[in-house]
Amino acid sequence: MSRLLNKVAIITGSGSGIGKQIALTYGKEGAKLVIADFNEEGLNQTVSELKDLGIEAIGVKVNVTNEEDINNMVDKAIKAFGTIDILVNNAGISDHMQSAGNVTDDVWERVMNINVTSVMRGVRKVLPIFQEKGNGNIINMASISGLTGGRGGLAYTASKHAVVGMTKNIASQYGPQNIRCNAIGPAHVPTPLTTNMSHIDEFGMGVATRGVGLMTKAGTTQDIANIALFLASEESAYINGVTIAADFGWSAY
Repeated sequence: MSRLLNKVAIITGSGSGIGKQIALTYGKEGAKLVIADFNEEGLNQTVSELKDLGIEAIGVKVNVTNEEDINNMVDKAIKAFGTIDILVNNAGISDHMQSAGNVTDDVWERVMNINVTSVMRGVRKVLPIFQEKGNGNIINMASISGLTGGRGGLAYTASKHAVVGMTKNIASQYGPQNIRCNAIGPAHVPTPLTTNMSHIDEFGMGVATRGVGLMTKAGTTQDIANIALFLASEESAYINGVTIAADFGWSAY
């Protein structure tokens, strides 16, 4: 079954990690893909792997903090494939687990620019396309930190709460136009983002991980990609404005 046959999907941050796995999963279900990432080597590798599987894909180097890059990403998708059906706002960064007393302005501003402002700009750019089509699907990568208070640093937690809020707002305002917006809130999923953190705030990290022992297991990138596939497909047609906690019940403890 090809659940995304001929659907065109833009996935930011898809040169590695969760974004790359979403791309591979969508492609195997028939989607045409725009691989958008700042890491040119990573995005080219992803595009190559997709093409080797017979999947239509293009790569676009994107700095999501630059509005011109975001606009160019969407314009190139239209030029290549004629339309856009799905936007996955996956690109994001961590905040070194900086607690409120230790958060620095530069980290705060960078986290907000990448995790929040870029999502807004991507959505703003695709909405007119979706409105003209009479349908569209936006999937935001939130975090368990967007549904809880103590699983990340201050800036990261604030940014992911913002993503959850934007998801609800967009669904509420544009749902009547057959535009859906949902989010995924992963907990611990080993990726380059989570395994390569440096300059960690020890206090912030200690607080954020004090409940890790209650986790029954970590997630995989495929676990998250499966949820992203469900949200992109018609199987979730009646779901809008929801953030799915992908944590195997951790936030329930």
